[in-house]
Amino acid sequence: MKLDPALLEILACPDCKAPLTVDDAASELVCTGCGLAYPVRDDIPVLLVDEARTPSA
Repeated sequence: MKLDPALLEILACPDCKAPLTVDDAASELVCTGCGLAYPVRDDIPVLLVDEARTPSA
C-alpha cells in the first residue's frame, strides 16, 4: 500500500473517531479503538462502516 504518511495522521475511524494503523499484510487500516478493519483498494482507503470488517472474537 502506498498511503501518504500525512494522510494517515489525519484519518480517523468514522465509527469511534480513534486513530487508524496500517496492516500492510491485509491491505487494511485498523482502528486502534473499536478494532474495525477498513479495506484499502487501489491505495484508496474505504472508510465506510458498512465495508469494514469486524474484529474477530
